[in-house]
Amino acid sequence: MTRRLAQVAKKVGVSEATVSRVLNGKPGVAEPTRQAVLTALDVLGYERPTQLRGERARLVGLVLPELQNPIFPAFADVVGAALAQQGLTPVLCTQTAGGVSEADYIELLLQHRVSGVVFAGGLYAQADAPHDHYRLLADRNLPVVLINAAIDDLAFPRVSCDDAVAVEQAWRHLISLGHERIGLLLGPSDHVPSRRKLAAARAVAETGGGTLPEEYVGRAMYTLEGGQSAAARLWERGVTGIVCANDPMALGAVRAARRLNLSVPGDVSVIGYDDSAFMNCTEPPLTTVRQPIEAMGRAAVELLVAQVGGKTVAPDELLYEPELVVRSTTGPARR
Repeated sequence: MTRRLAQVAKKVGVSEATVSRVLNGKPGVAEPTRQAVLTALDVLGYERPTQLRGERARLVGLVLPELQNPIFPAFADVVGAALAQQGLTPVLCTQTAGGVSEADYIELLLQHRVSGVVFAGGLYAQADAPHDHYRLLADRNLPVVLINAAIDDLAFPRVSCDDAVAVEQAWRHLISLGHERIGLLLGPSDHVPSRRKLAAARAVAETGGGTLPEEYVGRAMYTLEGGQSAAARLWERGVTGIVCANDPMALGAVRAARRLNLSVPGDVSVIGYDDSAFMNCTEPPLTTVRQPIEAMGRAAVELLVAQVGGKTVAPDELLYEPELVVRSTTGPARR
């Protein structure tokens, strides 16, 4: 007990006597200090005293699909900082191939009595994926916020980048450069953001009096290698410009063009999506559509904190407008 008191006191920056008063339910401790002590107990792995176990910890799960794509560490940085400003401690949960699943992480977070969960890029965006763990969170009335598009029947608030606007910006940029054979590189067919991007591309193509042929639509995993493989087929079909669903896929499309002895942007053009870290340092620097990560991450935390505070938050979707960032992977269509 003495060792536990000392560790918690050091973590919070208070006296052992203050920690003891909190653990014994004694009055005379400011509420922020009491919450900080309870959070420190959770972080250090100590069980709360029996009389305090009914309270949720000041921990928030931050569930990400991976850290290889720079967009997810960027979201983690913004969301983590915003949570800390609210006195909440983020618990980062990152899935790995063959490792801990999203559902396993949810079970673990529930055991630690977290105050809520923020998801970014999870299984909620895939129509054919398992969703029972989301319904479990809903049944527990646990505050949840989803970042970016989800399937329709999950009644959680969402903060999304407007996929339709993103594709329209990218498509019209290529049209303005004289491109007529424009391809689209997407994720799996059950992925909601990909579905939105496809619908938007078809709409903008029709607005210009044309169509989007099915052979101009490629699908792949959201990786450089996946983008390279799918883009190679599009280049071989005569596409002169490709709009990609994320930046790693776009870098793969650039690599595929070079393997076919096509110059970027001399022969073909590539547009990414996200404007993740270092895209201005690639060769050539990548033209891409920027997600407003800072605004979206902070909005997600505001929605979560409102729920934690007992406020009712409508399960609506807040759409944030992206920004086309023109660099050097797009140029006039070769005649």
